[in-house]
Amino acid sequence: MTTVVGIGNALVDILITLPDDSLLRRLGLPRGTMNLVDLERSRAVLDATGRLSRTVSSGGSAANTVHGLTRLGVPCSFVGKVSDDEWGHYFLDDLTGCGIVPRLLIDGPETGRAVALITPDGERTFATYLGAAVKLSAADLHAGMFADAAIVHIEGYLVQDHALLEQALSVARQSGARVSLDLASHNVVSENIEFLRSLAARRLIDILFANEEEAQAFTGRPPEEALPMMAATCPTVIVKLGKEGSIVSRNGITTRIAAVSAPCLDTTGAGDLYAAGFLYGLLRDLPSERCGAIGSLLASRVICRVGAKMDDHEWGEIRRAIGI
Repeated sequence: MTTVVGIGNALVDILITLPDDSLLRRLGLPRGTMNLVDLERSRAVLDATGRLSRTVSSGGSAANTVHGLTRLGVPCSFVGKVSDDEWGHYFLDDLTGCGIVPRLLIDGPETGRAVALITPDGERTFATYLGAAVKLSAADLHAGMFADAAIVHIEGYLVQDHALLEQALSVARQSGARVSLDLASHNVVSENIEFLRSLAARRLIDILFANEEEAQAFTGRPPEEALPMMAATCPTVIVKLGKEGSIVSRNGITTRIAAVSAPCLDTTGAGDLYAAGFLYGLLRDLPSERCGAIGSLLASRVICRVGAKMDDHEWGEIRRAIGI
């Protein structure tokens, strides 16, 4: 049985630490954004950073979230598309090695990869080559993928393919699952604002995650004003405020959650792991404050290292802190 199904871009993360912002300017990558690039430009970014230290791991927003949930003992699966190449095999092996049920489709060009350029303050700028991931289509999704799921968690980067997202929402609803959407990037929100607002107006989202920039892009308002506007069409809304914690509206009740202080080395995966902790709490019907506290704990631990993956020792400490 699968409790949570994640659906998103199956990407291999290549994490590169920069000494400063100068290379971002030279490459024409706006700081803190997610930029879609073609294969040629992806290779150019890798060539330009060839002498810098790097870490490689499987990634993608939804994949990171279900990885965290699996580590907390929640049965999960992941739906995405890879190529039959070295990176695709790496991605598959990482899913199965973590206990995630892979529901991967094989097609297309090279497996997608996200080059994350990390500046000294921990901010990430992505140059993302979607490759095979972008070949995931509405026709690929069917009810069997979401059978027995309590929650279908969708990453916001899929918003760019309107037909795919509509099908994911439809199949999730048919399966009786709640739909969770992480808005993922403020520039993606801005570019697809009318479509996102139409989804909200039709009340197709049950759980909505956003950071303060995404919330402002969605509503045109600062976080405190954005929260009730988003909550008007969605039962559970979470706005993440970084060092200021998060604010949650759940069934009309607003709760403020403090952040867990931690030295920040790299923010990669912080939002994804926060979502994992919050969804873990929701699945156990915990109060909003406790859901947010678990999310904040996971986020605080992952920013202390490069990349979105933590080792067995770290997860053991997290489980003991949560009491599982």
